[in-house]
Order: sequence, then structure tokens, then C-alpha cells
Amino acid sequence: MRPMRRAAALAVLLPAALAPVAHAQAPVAPATPPAAGTPAPVETQLTLRLERVGGPRATALAGSRLRVRGTAPVFVPGQTVTVRFYERGKKRGARRATLRPGPNGTAVLELSYRPEATGSLSVRAFHDPTPQLGGLAARAATVDILPRRVLRRGGRASIRALQRRLDRLGYVVGERGVFDERTGRAVLAFRKVTGMARTSEASVDVMRAIARGKGAFRVRFPEHGRHMEGDLSRQVIALIGASGRVQRIYPTSSGAPATPTVLGSFKVYLRTPGTNAKGMVHSAYFIRGYATHGFPSVPVFPASHGCFRLPIPDARTVFNWMTIGTPVDVYR
Repeated sequence: MRPMRRAAALAVLLPAALAPVAHAQAPVAPATPPAAGTPAPVETQLTLRLERVGGPRATALAGSRLRVRGTAPVFVPGQTVTVRFYERGKKRGARRATLRPGPNGTAVLELSYRPEATGSLSVRAFHDPTPQLGGLAARAATVDILPRRVLRRGGRASIRALQRRLDRLGYVVGERGVFDERTGRAVLAFRKVTGMARTSEASVDVMRAIARGKGAFRVRFPEHGRHMEGDLSRQVIALIGASGRVQRIYPTSSGAPATPTVLGSFKVYLRTPGTNAKGMVHSAYFIRGYATHGFPSVPVFPASHGCFRLPIPDARTVFNWMTIGTPVDVYR
């Protein structure tokens, strides 16, 4: 009679800075008594982890090499484990690996896999029942596979994958599945926050940074509740909700070196809708003549007379969000 197959744990190895993934392990039923002269069965569990997988959501890029590393507490010569890979719910491949000796009498298996399709990748591992180890099955883990780069005229699925990740971080994207100007500005803002070249290209470096969990805007003044923060070094503004979390991030152009933006903490005291005589669109003033406003020219470097320039398509949304009394924090 074949022994029952029980589930063991499958852990996804994330960067050390992130919180560990909790998981439960279930004991494996021992095999039926072996015939005389056969080694006694060993109760054990199979644990797998995926290495070189970054970000809090377990993410990798299409075409990158994922290393699957497995461990078992006891080494039995000749034992093999089958690892199966499912992309978008369909089986795409299977690999068999022979357990080899590990430290302190443990068993180790190692193999790699290169996912090609974007979307969900599920990894599962099985050990067929033997008198020595019994039957094991590792709980499946899901990895999000992102495209290596996203082109303006690329596929809608790839563009949506980029937009979803940017949206989660607070960057303002455009029409879903379309790499429009607003999505390009979201990529630009992401590049500014991460210290990359200030373009709107969703290159391999951008996608790799997203996969590694980078790009979050660090709020300096969460105790200010609902407020705006203007980061002069990165040339972005962020709208922060009452909980102290980022709601939206926009690229901006602040004061040029000859006319720098004033530093400090202020509050919106005047709002003027429409376009004024200076070409400022939907202005929200926070001290003297300094305001956030839309403007036809918003370069990637400081170029204004001290205000926070915004692309005109974004100006109304920011203006409506900035009510009288909204705190504004400006820093380098």
C-alpha cells in the first residue's frame, strides 16, 4: 500500500530587509513497514525556496534565472524530487533533481528556471513515496513575473503590469493598457524618486527596480496628516493622506537656482482656479507668491520662479486636492 502524501511548506525567500513569510509545516506520514533488510523509513519534510526573487510581492523579470533550492533534514542517496512550473495556470515545465548531501546530514537540491511569460508563476515540488522518505508535496508558491521592459507601443498586458505596480506605489498612470503621456510621467516620477536618469522610458533598469520593491516615496512628516510634500532634490511632489500614507506622486519643476523655492512648512492660504496673467493654471498658494500650479513647460530640472510647476493635465487634480489650510512641507 502506498503511504499518504502530506503537504510540507514552500517558502519564498525574500530580501532580509523584508518581513519573513510565515508558513506552517505538516508532518509526513511514515511509509508502510519495509521488507526485511530494507532501511527503515525516515519521517521528514520537504522545504523549497526561490532565490533571487525580490520585492514584497515575490517578483522577478521574464527571462531572468530563478534558482530553486530545496532542503530536507535527512539525506538518503538516490532520492529525487520533481519541481513543476505553471505559468498563468498552465504547466510549462518540470525538472527532476537528485538530492545531494548538505550540511549536518541534511539533503539539498538545486535547479534553475527562466520564466518567459509575464503574469503569475506557480512553483510546486513533489517527492514520490519511498520506504526511506515517504511521499512529500511542497505547498505551491506564486511569483509575479514582470516584463523585462515596456515599450510605448508594447502589448497591453505588459503595459498594464507596469501600470499596476506604479499605481500601487502612488504614481498616477493613465488609460489602462495604453502607454500614454500620463503613464510616461509616472515612469519619470518613479525614475526621479529612485535616482535614475530622468526620462519616461520603462527600461530594464526600471522594471528591475520595480521587481526589487524600490520606488516608494518616503514620507518625511507623517504626523502632519493630510498634507503635501515637495522634495526639491528629487523634483517630485507627493499628496499624503490623513493616515500619513502616499496617495499620489507627480513630477514637478521647482525654483531655478536664481529663484529657489522657499524651504519650510506652510499652509495653503489662497486658491485661484483657471489661468492667470502669468500663465499659471489652477494655482494653490502656500506662502506669498509661491504656489503649485500647472504650466506649459515642466522640464526635469528646477526651472520655475519658485513655484512647483506641474503638467497642465495634472494641475486640476492637485488643485482640487489642495484645500485652504492644507499643510505644505518643502525640503531638499
